[in-house]
Amino acid sequence: MEAALYGPDGFYVRPGGPGPAGHFRTSVHASPRYAGAVARLLRTVDGALGHPERLDLVDVGAGRGELLTGVLAALPPEVAGRVRPYAVERAERPPGLDPRIRWAAEPPEGTTGLLFANEWLDNVPLDVAEDGRYVLVAPDGTETPGGPLDAADRAWLERWWPGAAAGEEGRAEIGRTRDEAWAAAVATLERGLAVAVDYAHTRAARPPFGTLTGFREGREVPPVPDGGCDVTAHVALDACAGPGAALLTQREALTALGVPCGRPPLALASTDPAAYVRALSAAGEAAELTARGGLGDFGWLVQPVGIPPWPPAAGGR
Repeated sequence: MEAALYGPDGFYVRPGGPGPAGHFRTSVHASPRYAGAVARLLRTVDGALGHPERLDLVDVGAGRGELLTGVLAALPPEVAGRVRPYAVERAERPPGLDPRIRWAAEPPEGTTGLLFANEWLDNVPLDVAEDGRYVLVAPDGTETPGGPLDAADRAWLERWWPGAAAGEEGRAEIGRTRDEAWAAAVATLERGLAVAVDYAHTRAARPPFGTLTGFREGREVPPVPDGGCDVTAHVALDACAGPGAALLTQREALTALGVPCGRPPLALASTDPAAYVRALSAAGEAAELTARGGLGDFGWLVQPVGIPPWPPAAGGR
């Protein structure tokens, strides 16, 4: 998985490629309202921090910088002027990107502000277990049984994926590497809020046969690790969560950020038809972002660092 995604000529680092947007539709690509919501979240964090002179915005798994570009455009000038945006991505910097955006292979240390990872953790490589053993895979996708699980991976499964470590029927994706990657990213934040948004599941409802799959040009394909497709697996976000973290659905999070989930009142069509058409268009975009059974079911892992929880009603772990 590491080689297929990030090795020489890997799916995410291949020079001249279209980037993630050329293969699948994320919330960032679905509507500018998503970037607008992240901009509102950044302003909330800004207030919780006391409006520091420098406000960091770190986009982990930034693709081609689409989210950062949208957030900067959505911010008022007096806030945007204090923002220091970072795109964390292993691919090369795309041409024409806003020069304010710093490009980095790893999250910068000592930041103050918002660290946001949209569909990053699902591409952090992991191992797959079946019948208490590792699953080995060849570059053509052929699978064979591997050796028994090591102690660390077995312990992770015993805690977070009950039954898998004992070799019960089914497959499991060992999320220990995601836990470690998220903890390392959060550790770069001195004060602020860290948010991971992804396809997710929790301990009470792990998928019995796993979720490993591939995507290419908008279609789901077998997860062949030859560099020709995305290789991804849903994230055990509850295992990643650190102290004080809260787990929300995207529908809950975007509702808290003011993204409407309903249609505008029909009476507006009579009193102000143009406003009604604009509101109806906005409602359509919001509906895609918050739809049950779709993007609205994505998990949001929200972890405060030295500031109060967000949203305020979130109790944390």
